[in-house]
Amino acid sequence: MARPRISRFSSLFALTGALFLSATLSADNNTSQNSEAPVEPVHALAMHGEPTYGPNFEHFDYVNPDAPKGGRLRLAVRSNGYDTFNPFIVRGIAASDIRTYLYDTLLVSSDDEPFSAYGLIAESIETPEDRSYVIYNLRPEARFHDGHPITAEDVAFTFNLLMDKGHPGIKNYYADVEEVTVLSKHRVRFDFGETSNRELPLILGQMEILPQHYWQDRDFGEQGLTPPLGSGPYRIGEFEAGRFVTYERVKDYWAAELPVRQGRFNFDLIRIDYYTDETVILEAFKAGEYDYRREMSAKNWATAYSGDRFASGQIITEAIEHQRPAGMQGFVFNTRRDMFSDPRVREAIGYAFDFDWANRNLFHDQYERTDSYFENSDLASSGLPEGRELEILEAYRDQLPEDVFKEHYAPPSTEGDRTLRDNLRKAMALLQEAGYQVRDGTMVHQQSGEPLSFEFLLHQKAFERIVLPFKNNLERLGMEVDVRLVDTNQYVERVQSFDFDIVTMVIPQSDSPGNEQWNYWHSSVADVKGSGNYAGIQDPVVDELVKLVIQAPDREALVTRTHALDRVLLHGHYVVPQWHLSVDRIAYWSFLERPPSTPKNGVDVNNWWYGN
Repeated sequence: MARPRISRFSSLFALTGALFLSATLSADNNTSQNSEAPVEPVHALAMHGEPTYGPNFEHFDYVNPDAPKGGRLRLAVRSNGYDTFNPFIVRGIAASDIRTYLYDTLLVSSDDEPFSAYGLIAESIETPEDRSYVIYNLRPEARFHDGHPITAEDVAFTFNLLMDKGHPGIKNYYADVEEVTVLSKHRVRFDFGETSNRELPLILGQMEILPQHYWQDRDFGEQGLTPPLGSGPYRIGEFEAGRFVTYERVKDYWAAELPVRQGRFNFDLIRIDYYTDETVILEAFKAGEYDYRREMSAKNWATAYSGDRFASGQIITEAIEHQRPAGMQGFVFNTRRDMFSDPRVREAIGYAFDFDWANRNLFHDQYERTDSYFENSDLASSGLPEGRELEILEAYRDQLPEDVFKEHYAPPSTEGDRTLRDNLRKAMALLQEAGYQVRDGTMVHQQSGEPLSFEFLLHQKAFERIVLPFKNNLERLGMEVDVRLVDTNQYVERVQSFDFDIVTMVIPQSDSPGNEQWNYWHSSVADVKGSGNYAGIQDPVVDELVKLVIQAPDREALVTRTHALDRVLLHGHYVVPQWHLSVDRIAYWSFLERPPSTPKNGVDVNNWWYGN
């Protein structure tokens, strides 16, 4: 599959929201709007500073504007299938990549900047210095696939529809929007509440615009497999739920010649096949059943990519460096469970995970240990807090563990002089501090007598080889540990309803953290189905630090505040960190061609084209 796009709006559907703030439609401007000083329209916005590309740019630097159109691209996903073409609701499993291919947005982010957005449906943007509101001026030529123009009414309709019937994460994501006003056919305004959130004009620009004339008489809340009306570079072609879906390039796509679309979406047909078995999906690639693969398994990368087709150059393998934040991949504790409510228990369990052994014996020494929620970026905390970060944390000293101020966070290691035995000894001491002891070989709570018993929930069988040694180490401490493997759909449902003890999760990050942090960590979403707060964190200090990150006035403040948030989360031991990789491991058949340069965010197959 193509690289997952790390953006606020693309990740919010794993998240949830707060209270719905109703939006109203009005053709009348209020007095405050009329009295405002005029704002100069701009072609793009940056979160901080100025956009890289000027108003007359012709294309992004990382694409080939002369890439030919044509051919087909076959992709594959490992999943139990899909049951809906509506990716905006909490029910069902949506077809892969439908939002990328079927819908256009007001703005488009570039992949070689921290967070800048350029006009797509919106020709220009107006927002004051304090970003208390934003006006999008729409392109008159913007069209849905049926030829209907995209208007300000569609934008306002979309916002209201998503806030009313969309995924619960949307309500929180856009909670600071107080009003949406249709100013004219091609002009729409969003007013914000009392907030210092500078990214609101950018994240609103990531909203896919839906056609009012199509949806106004349909039930948006029902999942279904009727291909919806879109506006993007592709429309849905042939499909069979559970097996495959195809996207056909729109030959008269309205935005094809815009600078933000030059060199992109070049294939006439994109087909995505569904597989349920990881071994089968790999062998299918090598047999030529699909064309491009991003390899996630270190073992596969080290051992499976060989043979005549690789030696002859029919299949090409590359490890391409990227500079995007790796985020956090780790074993996530559900702190809603009583046994994980004590951070000492969570920390103790972390001592039983021997990453160094796993990296040597399972991963062919390909990975680095993750020690930040913002890994592989300048947003990651390091050393001890100092300067402005220390000032921020000092305000909460009486609510934080002393370790935040006295110890640099580092996950347990067995490198050098430290052994697993040493780590298990430390784990035992922490468990005793938390009120546990071993009775008849079982770790039990001294007062209740309840055993320390829990389950790892998996949806990938290949991950058993990582979890089972971890399980064995935990059992040496007297814990009762099960490993449960379920299908993808059941896994998604259980995670969304927080029906798990420990899961492996990837918490993605961007170079410009903002509103999505609320959905990851804030107390208000901890018990809402569909929330991205998988760990169930309910910490007033974390809540305050999240607000500070969202309200950062400039890049320097954003980095400092993110360091503070990162440090507090790490010392909360909500996750046993796993590993990360600063390259994209890809394999593809030689008839595919790609641009010579790769942006900082990494490989995107939607910039490729069909060659010979």
